[in-house]
Amino acid sequence: MQTNFSPAQLADPKTAEAEAIVRKCVHCGFCTATCPTYVTLGNELDSPRGRIYLIKDMLENDRPADEKTALHVDRCLSCLACTTTCPSGVDYMHLIDHARVHVEKTYKRPPLVRLQRAMLAYFIPSPGRFRFAMRLAALGRPFAGLMKRVPALKVFAAMVELAPRSLPPRSTSADPASHPPKGARKGRVAMLSGCVQPVIEPGINEAAIELLTSLGVEVVVARGEQCCGSLVHHMGREAAALESARANIDAWMAESDGSGLDAIIITASGCGTTIKDYHHMLKADPAYAEKARRISSLACDVSEYLDRLDLPQQQSRGVTVAYHAACSLQHGQKITLQPKALLRKAGFTVREPAEGHLCCGSAGTYNMLQPEISAQLKARKVKNLEAVKPDLIATGNIGCITQIGTGTATPVIHTIELLNWAYGGKKPAKLNELPR
Repeated sequence: MQTNFSPAQLADPKTAEAEAIVRKCVHCGFCTATCPTYVTLGNELDSPRGRIYLIKDMLENDRPADEKTALHVDRCLSCLACTTTCPSGVDYMHLIDHARVHVEKTYKRPPLVRLQRAMLAYFIPSPGRFRFAMRLAALGRPFAGLMKRVPALKVFAAMVELAPRSLPPRSTSADPASHPPKGARKGRVAMLSGCVQPVIEPGINEAAIELLTSLGVEVVVARGEQCCGSLVHHMGREAAALESARANIDAWMAESDGSGLDAIIITASGCGTTIKDYHHMLKADPAYAEKARRISSLACDVSEYLDRLDLPQQQSRGVTVAYHAACSLQHGQKITLQPKALLRKAGFTVREPAEGHLCCGSAGTYNMLQPEISAQLKARKVKNLEAVKPDLIATGNIGCITQIGTGTATPVIHTIELLNWAYGGKKPAKLNELPR
């Protein structure tokens, strides 16, 4: 794609990077076939190619984002299906990230939308504040229908509806600690505890710790770690995202420089995609660039790490699993085979739904910020998953678990919980009606 940036504009490293990304686009349109918003809405400006045009025009002309540009940038899920499809290697992820920062800095959204986004950025990254918010949301649930009918309250209805009806007891798995291996130590890893996941699904990290320690791996939850930063990062709040990244890098570097780390395990693939990108996010920071590179090189999805351990083949469990490939795992991290191979080795029958490349509509805060589009994507995803007639649905991302779980009666379980159960660990509470 031809660009017309001035030498003065290209003197800015971020603008120069955006220009180089835009120039790689050859207008082929392959991305439109796999973009969830284009497939759903049929609007060229809601395709990656259309957004690239809008971003190019905005940046070339050094102008603030307008309502039209903000609308279509905000509608992007960052599912990255387009990057899997693109034959030209367009780095759409970093282009849309740059555009979001520009929109956040230069466009003034309506007051209630600003309030909604500020609330999400304040409550979600902190487990304590998030737990408090979930309790408040439970009180508001009976009024969700009314909120949808009142224009001034509509933006908050999706936040209330997505909140779980009850929360499990607080788990100590998120507390800073070292979990020793059973038997001889074969490895040592840090594990991200996360922000949303330990509040609404603490069994995921508990299962990861139980399985890894049973395999001889010491698991450390580092003191000082916090939210990975992905939620605010995808809202264009660059400073907050980088603050979280630096805090985590400091926490994990202390462990790596101390007793050493073989990997940093992430059980939420949305977080993993961001942590693996710390090296890019902080490449211009002289104090953190090299440390960020080291941390990104250690970051590892839990399925990616388990695949290295050569787990033994288990007998068939007579349980059929529909595997939902989270976008952040299949498109963001290019991890496609390991989770399915591990489930099959653990004795599960794995079936893959049609349109597995399409997003379920969760995408971090997307299902709260764009509820109408998200609901259409959820319905499409659930229909495809239920069509393979599974006993349960497995996936590797907490956002997908929450999103899909609100649209089906079929249990939606994290892959690590199934693997831990298959290798002698605790049976997930959602599967109490299934045979052991």
